[in-house]
Amino acid sequence: MRKLIVLMHISLDGFVAGMNDELDWIHVDEAIFDFVATMTNQADTALYGRITYEMMQNYWPTAAQQPNASKHDIEHAAWYNQVSKLVLSRTMSEKGLINTTVISDRLVANINKIKKQKGKNILLFGSPRAVHSLQNEGLLDEFWLFVNPILLVNGRPLFWGVFPKTKLKLLESKTFSGGVIALHYETIRE
Repeated sequence: MRKLIVLMHISLDGFVAGMNDELDWIHVDEAIFDFVATMTNQADTALYGRITYEMMQNYWPTAAQQPNASKHDIEHAAWYNQVSKLVLSRTMSEKGLINTTVISDRLVANINKIKKQKGKNILLFGSPRAVHSLQNEGLLDEFWLFVNPILLVNGRPLFWGVFPKTKLKLLESKTFSGGVIALHYETIRE
């Protein structure tokens, strides 16, 4: 069965965005981009909430064609443009979307059906509200949390709401020179 894996930058105190949804505190560099590329190479589907999907659509389809495109822009744009995309949204329509499926209802049934299909992993990028919905239903298999060395004190928390108690097992960790620590957890199913 395919795994649904969350990739998320998070502050040391558990926030994924500041009070005004700012992300300017996130540290990324070539080493982190290359590390994430090892995960995208093992995935053929990207999952987003509507807001994150719209941000991605505004950048990635043409990112590689920009005159100042970085190695990461070129590589990730190629991946983004060829993978299947899933969007959790009650307001979007699939009309006019390319290689994109909108899931607006029957979340558990639809996600489980996709996870049972042949293919590689499904990566959930950002999208804290989507994480909340999927976690509430016990659909998340693994987490890659990129813990940034900052305390935001306030903002949008990653784990928020009424979640079922979830045990996790640390599989591995990786420290980057900028102080970011990537923690890889799997959900323990009981």
